[in-house]
Amino acid sequence: QVQLVESGGGLVQAGGSLRLSCAASGRTLSIYAMGWFRQVPGKEREFVATISRAGSTIYYVDSVKGRFTISRDNAKNTVYLQMNSLKPEDTAVYYCAAADRTSLTTRVAERYNYWGQGTQVTVSS
Repeated sequence: QVQLVESGGGLVQAGGSLRLSCAASGRTLSIYAMGWFRQVPGKEREFVATISRAGSTIYYVDSVKGRFTISRDNAKNTVYLQMNSLKPEDTAVYYCAAADRTSLTTRVAERYNYWGQGTQVTVSS
């Protein structure tokens, strides 16, 4: 069993930066992919970024390429999302996710079986 706890959300002005962190605990050796998703009320959960266990494979949604950077530190069992040049459209609840049922680095939310509680990111114009 794995537990995920996000931190780092908050309120920033457009153009500002935030760094989200997600600390995993429990049976962390079984985790392969870790990723970030976001959700706005009334809309489906959206893929943002994912990273493989060794960091050799990384995917981003097109809208955040060049602005967001995902990374992980397996010694600390932590994944990060550095968010720069934030836009009001980035406002959402951001969720950390982890997968141990597949060895693929996936953009599909259904393939992740562990989820954090979410952290609110609000970008004002």
